[in-house]
Amino acid sequence: MVNLSELENDALVEIFNIGVGHAAASMSEIVNEEVAMSVPSITFLNRADAATLLGNKRDGDRICGVSQHYDGAFATEAILMFPEDKSLEIVRLMVGDSMPLEQLTEMEQEAMSEIGNIILNSCVGTLANLFDSELHGSLPVYHVGTSTEILSVFGEHGDDVVLMLHIDFVLAKHQIHGYVAFVLDLSALHDLKEQVNRYLAKVFGPA
Repeated sequence: MVNLSELENDALVEIFNIGVGHAAASMSEIVNEEVAMSVPSITFLNRADAATLLGNKRDGDRICGVSQHYDGAFATEAILMFPEDKSLEIVRLMVGDSMPLEQLTEMEQEAMSEIGNIILNSCVGTLANLFDSELHGSLPVYHVGTSTEILSVFGEHGDDVVLMLHIDFVLAKHQIHGYVAFVLDLSALHDLKEQVNRYLAKVFGPA
């Protein structure tokens, strides 16, 4: 499906780690609490395996997702996903404990879209900066459904690859597991690999 060398894979992990660090700092300001994020692990999967991983192998579990389309150096649909039962917890951290549940639910979509926009743009913006390239993002779109339903929103192409970025969000009193997924067709995957190799050549010199 994908043939990244160990060096290319390590470079991607390091780039995303920088982006996740920026996202953690931005989230800390929003929730008024220190946010630490784990070093992300990346996996390339087909859609069915990605949906299984996101659903944690429990059929029917619903997740909350925020997606943005990016194009430029490469084209991708980027999606931030949390278990649905964690989304209200995140919103409450943003607005404090005093707001009634009903009002929390009303603002959940807007608040989660803001979080998604911050985290996705931190990750993608870091890619663009380190690649010396441009990536332009759409407005965030909010989704709720099973992992299969959310991934199928972006069409069904047999050659699509899903780059799964697993991140643990650790707050002072909370631990929330999130995923960032990048849906890439083979052309976009080739473009991403090319950008990684240009980055490596810039850092280490031509091979």
